[in-house]
Amino acid sequence: MSKKVTLKIDGKAVRVPAGTNLIDAAETAGIHIPNLCYLKGMRGIGACRMCLVEVEGMKAPLIGCTTKVKEGMVVNTRTEKLEEIRKFVIDLILSMHPLDCMTCTKAGACTLQQYAYDFGIKESSFSRKKFGYPVDEENPFIRRDPDYCIICGRCVRVCKEQGTSVLEFMGRGVGAKVVTAMDRPLQKSDCTFCGSCIDVCPVNALLEAGRWRKGREWEYTKTASACLSCGCGCDIIASERDGEIIKINTGAADGSAERYICATGRFGFDAVTSDARVTVPMKRVNGELQETTWKDALETAAERLKQAGAGAGIISTAGILNQDALALSRFASDVIRTGNVDTTASLYADADSLNLSDTVDLDGTDAIVLAGLDPSQWSRVLPALDAGIRKRVSRGAKLIVINSAEIRIGRAATVSIKAEEATTLAHIARGLIDKGKTGGKELEAAVSGLAVTEDIEKAAAILAGAGSPAIFCAPSLFSASRNISLLIDVKVVAVPYEANARGIAAAGLPADGKTYKEMISGDMDVLYAVGEIPVSKRPGAKFIIAQTSYLTDFAKQADIVLPAATYLESKGTIINYLGKVKDVRKVVDPLGVSKQHRDIIINLSKAIGEPLKDITPKTKGGPEEAEPVFRPFEEKQGLDTGPADIIEALNRSVLDHSRLLWLKESETAGV
Repeated sequence: MSKKVTLKIDGKAVRVPAGTNLIDAAETAGIHIPNLCYLKGMRGIGACRMCLVEVEGMKAPLIGCTTKVKEGMVVNTRTEKLEEIRKFVIDLILSMHPLDCMTCTKAGACTLQQYAYDFGIKESSFSRKKFGYPVDEENPFIRRDPDYCIICGRCVRVCKEQGTSVLEFMGRGVGAKVVTAMDRPLQKSDCTFCGSCIDVCPVNALLEAGRWRKGREWEYTKTASACLSCGCGCDIIASERDGEIIKINTGAADGSAERYICATGRFGFDAVTSDARVTVPMKRVNGELQETTWKDALETAAERLKQAGAGAGIISTAGILNQDALALSRFASDVIRTGNVDTTASLYADADSLNLSDTVDLDGTDAIVLAGLDPSQWSRVLPALDAGIRKRVSRGAKLIVINSAEIRIGRAATVSIKAEEATTLAHIARGLIDKGKTGGKELEAAVSGLAVTEDIEKAAAILAGAGSPAIFCAPSLFSASRNISLLIDVKVVAVPYEANARGIAAAGLPADGKTYKEMISGDMDVLYAVGEIPVSKRPGAKFIIAQTSYLTDFAKQADIVLPAATYLESKGTIINYLGKVKDVRKVVDPLGVSKQHRDIIINLSKAIGEPLKDITPKTKGGPEEAEPVFRPFEEKQGLDTGPADIIEALNRSVLDHSRLLWLKESETAGV
């Protein structure tokens, strides 16, 4: 627990942890210190001089974002002198800034506009300056207009902290400019188009492409939800106007290492209204899929499922909501009475790795082990994990990377070990024992005689000295990784590749019947598939029911197609990879007559004549935690589907039917 410091800010008593800067300290008392360059969670740089404050006993004003609190400090943030300084700064910035607030897309959400209003500045008292820089708008994601830039440095800093480092300053003084390498357009740089720069830009210099005249900020209905594109399950804020999604921004708390979303989460919403959507039920008649009614589709599906009974197979993706998963589990056990129910999560994880994973506060970690995973912002494979870890490292955490291949995030590590992962974990356990840690006779016997190299010793020293360490591992390495928790107090998380894999496991999926692979390759009487199943060739099932949002290759070969709502049209909860329960809220109404998975399953149970009741999830974040027990330092076999393959396959409809197709084709062409 950090030491607390008591001080006064504008006459209010404030008590905050030692090391807190004055901007954050004032915020706890509801006092806003004006600023343009400060980003919560990052070190202050004092570039804008807007956050100057007066501290009793000091001769000159101090910079609020870089000054730390002290016991008994008396701070004033609103003196006449300070207001004059701030007014001067805004006045000067406005002399170099377009004054088109009447038509500016950022109006109403522009920090500069707000401060100009606060200080009563209609136009600058200085001579006007106009640079006439070209606008970078050659990509369909981010519009970059340097004429609006106020050189606050937020975009440069957030890009560097998450490790992408695409933006940098060029020039000095009035002629300074934020540029990419060689001042080239974004698509000719190493930009991942995550849009983190958009989220931090206080003005109209960085904005989503295509926003022009699509409504002002105050016209949007903003909904906090979560993205279900991959295993990270990032927080989002979706803005809707007149039933249309206009934009999506990150929704995590200011200053959190989790405050990030990738290009898929930010721009993939285009697919929601694409031609690829299934908006009405469909039934195969004379070899062709034809539109039909919900009544006909449900009755046909119900009759087939009822006849098949235990011979029916049910498969699903692990990106459906907890409410959908529980309904599906109950539907299989109580209505169809089949044990043949499984999800795509079984391709890469077992139930223990998901159910026994710990809950982790990423922002509190001071040492991180990444074992057998290659998260990447550039390939959009668990990108938020990559960005979050890099942010923690930039804020002082130590990173240990264990991978049999050379991976990009290894360059950011304190210790990077290229070796077989399970064996390396055993060597680290040996290193911890050498430092006096104990973990039971079985573990100690298993690692007896193992060599401790210099890198192993460094890794063991980091873990032994950490206050809040965490291990993020591939699910196949969970048991081996969890052995480390017998030696030290460490959180261990098997990182799934789908957003609600942990929730799916908590809901009782899979059951004890045939596996996903067996049902896909076998000849089931009926195969009921929920979600965008990553299968292109028709399985051998005699009759296939596809419950999907998009007309995928699999759905085109089905006998019945039931139109499902996307996650942006659904409501419920998920349990993300960190073990946090997150709310998924409906942003827009379902397209056509599509329905949420849960509602379709309930209607199907009614059509069978055995309606489901009481299917409200009772989980608070996964199963009860169990004490770790020693398991051999081995990688579990059979969990061989990699994250890159399954994430791309599950998102193929979104990638191919949104502006993300441009990015996919550009990367393929090597542009």
